[in-house]
Amino acid sequence: MTDDRIIPTSSRTPELWQELRHLTRARIGLGRTGNALKTDDVLDFQASHAQARDAVHTPLNIEALTGFLGNEPYYCVQSRAPDRSTYLRRPDLGRRLDPEVAVTLPKGDWDVVFVAGDGLSSFATQQSAIPLFRTMQAQLADWTVAPLVIATQARVALGDDIAVMLGARMVVMMIGERPGLSVADSMGVYLTYAPYVGCPDSSRNCLSNIHPHGMTVPAAATKLAWLMREARHLKLTGVGLKDAAPELTALETSKPLPEKDNDQ
Repeated sequence: MTDDRIIPTSSRTPELWQELRHLTRARIGLGRTGNALKTDDVLDFQASHAQARDAVHTPLNIEALTGFLGNEPYYCVQSRAPDRSTYLRRPDLGRRLDPEVAVTLPKGDWDVVFVAGDGLSSFATQQSAIPLFRTMQAQLADWTVAPLVIATQARVALGDDIAVMLGARMVVMMIGERPGLSVADSMGVYLTYAPYVGCPDSSRNCLSNIHPHGMTVPAAATKLAWLMREARHLKLTGVGLKDAAPELTALETSKPLPEKDNDQ
């Protein structure tokens, strides 16, 4: 005899998946029609894929980016990759400055230079680079901060070349991360003390997944400021600089719930 108190699995499953979807942006519990996914899910996947491709190929809107700087000075540079196609095929060219552009950077005496690089997601840089730079300016009032450098066709190591040319003792590369099918606007931040051309990645500290559904800009700024002060004190970054920063407050770590169900 069937126990009326037992809910059939087929009836429970949609409710269980719906509860889990509030905890992740991954595509979980997708429905099926026969052997195929439902049309809505297929279209959503295709839209996310198109958004990821757009993030890679859409040029950084430098005019809009610099508009937020007002009358502040800034520099615009590009790597040795002449176009997007070459940039994607030749990562090595994205790590070095175009020689003609490099000579336009004046030598100075700076504690740090912030670089906003397009990387693999111009959406991320467009969205988060200036807010993070502004927040850091306020937190580093006792530092000599070089004018912002905006870099196109940029890889992480391009920041080393820029810092050497400007005479900066530290570089913070804010760069668009490789987009996925859940996030196309994620920015990474790479901190390097005493940078030089050919500097290994083991000499950097990284903050990743800076976007509205991941690490917020205020949280990233708090963490970055701590790392920078420790780096200046210890005169190093990378594997020798351990993250022992205080726990972030609830306000700094707060973020909205996922808006849609995607996978990483």
